[in-house]
Amino acid sequence: MPKYGAHAFVWIDEWTTEKGNRAIAAAAQQGFDFIEIPLLKPHEFDAASHQKALAEAGIYATASLVLPKDAHMPAQPKRAKQFLMSALDKLEAVGGNYLCGCIAYALGVFTGAPPTNAERRTVIDTLGEVAAEAKKRGMTLGLEVVNRYEGYVYNALADGRATIKAIGADNIELHADTYQMNIEEEGFYKPLVECADVLGYIHMSESHRGLVGTGTVNWDEVFRGLVDAHYKGPLVLESFAAINPDLIAATRLWRPPKQDAAILAREGLAFMRTGAERVGL
Repeated sequence: MPKYGAHAFVWIDEWTTEKGNRAIAAAAQQGFDFIEIPLLKPHEFDAASHQKALAEAGIYATASLVLPKDAHMPAQPKRAKQFLMSALDKLEAVGGNYLCGCIAYALGVFTGAPPTNAERRTVIDTLGEVAAEAKKRGMTLGLEVVNRYEGYVYNALADGRATIKAIGADNIELHADTYQMNIEEEGFYKPLVECADVLGYIHMSESHRGLVGTGTVNWDEVFRGLVDAHYKGPLVLESFAAINPDLIAATRLWRPPKQDAAILAREGLAFMRTGAERVGL
């Protein structure tokens, strides 16, 4: 049986000490095993307060992030590495061991051309260094790929897989996202199965970022693909109840979903559990 998590933006629009602790409590109350913390501002992250909140709630945390524009890894690898190490420090302080998301690039940064071999080589070398440091702490990285409108470095799961294989570290995995796949992939089943050897984390996210099961994502293919990929990772709900001010321009998310946070969480978790149980995941 998989672990079930939810991105904090199901409940809140930004991560602050007060809002973050409220999201932690809500995730536990809704029955999730863990919450995914958006570590967009590690320097403002109150690890001591959140560690206490997690302990009181009885759940654990993973974390995801987007690199700042001035730390876009292909262009600024040293800044990117420094930012990632800061995030690892904060995640470790709350007892987490999984950092994923856009760990290799910034959103909304474009060069007007496809990614070059040199850019991806820089990512391979830099993430390799970060993975080595993470391994010393018993931590794992997850590399997410996003659609062409948000970034240009990695758009298809196969491209993310190629970089992970080139890095060759056993503590870096592929982070899939059904919202991104709905735009970029030729279906859901085949890409998941073809990346089975590196797939370790997945955002279960609808085509409109709202209530899962009410958009155009082919969920039958998703669940069947995960089963045939022998997927052992968590299922993570990513619905955005509110618009995050730091990501609005990059994600083009201008309007909130029709349902409130309680419905997105409750019905989203039920949807994931029912789908997983139906296929024997």
